[in-house]
Amino acid sequence: MDSILIRDLRVEALIGIHKRERHVQQTVSIDLDIGLPGDTVFSSDRVSDTIDYEQVVLKIRALAATGQFRLVETLADRIARLLLEDFSAPWVRVSASKIGILANVRLVGVSIERRRP
Repeated sequence: MDSILIRDLRVEALIGIHKRERHVQQTVSIDLDIGLPGDTVFSSDRVSDTIDYEQVVLKIRALAATGQFRLVETLADRIARLLLEDFSAPWVRVSASKIGILANVRLVGVSIERRRP
């Protein structure tokens, strides 16, 4: 499966279930595998035949900044839906992790996969 990769995209978000987490933004690391919408891009060499990863990053940053999320699962699901709906990706894998929130643990997070119906 052909895909676009984005690794360790760092965004700031209000995320967490604890009261202390609802007032201070935390850094979330996001890894993405985004299925290509087709193979035309390989012969055309045009960004219009693929998914513009700069636009993906901008929309994810905007999404993270607009809301408060209780769970990383919720953020990951919203990112997946954004990629499927706004960018017409046929499938996505989204990993979202909170960095340094537990002692002696580098990160905790979730990885989800979604497909277009």
